[in-house]
Amino acid sequence: MNHAIIIHYTLYLALALCMTFWVARTLHKNGRVFLVECFHGDTHLADSVNHLLVVGFYLVNIGFICLFLRAAGEVDGARGVFEMLSGKMGVVMLVLGAMHFMNLLLLARMRRRARLAAMPPPVPPVLRVSA
Repeated sequence: MNHAIIIHYTLYLALALCMTFWVARTLHKNGRVFLVECFHGDTHLADSVNHLLVVGFYLVNIGFICLFLRAAGEVDGARGVFEMLSGKMGVVMLVLGAMHFMNLLLLARMRRRARLAAMPPPVPPVLRVSA
C-alpha cells in the first residue's frame, strides 16, 4: 500500500474529527442560552434538547466524514497528500458550516416562537358610541 495514502487518511481523519468536535462543543456551549430562552427558563429541558442536537450533529458529520474518506485517485508524494487533503477538508468545513447554519436557523425559529407565545394577546379596539 502507498504510504502517502495512509498519511492522507490519517491526517484527514484527525483534522476532520477535531474540527467536528470543536464546532459541536462551540454549538453546545453557546446554543444553551438560546434554548433556555426558547423553553421559558426550563434549563433541564433546554440542556436535554441541546445534548440531543449535538448528538445528531456528531452522527451526521462523522457519518459524512467516514463516507468521504475514500481517495478518488492515486496519491503521490507530499504534494498529492496536501492537495487531496485540502480539497477534502474544504468540503468537510463547508458541510460543518451548513450544519452550523441549520442549527442557528432552528434555534432562531424556536426563539421567535417562544417570544410570540410569551407576548400578551392583542387587545380588541374599543368602539365608542357617540350619543
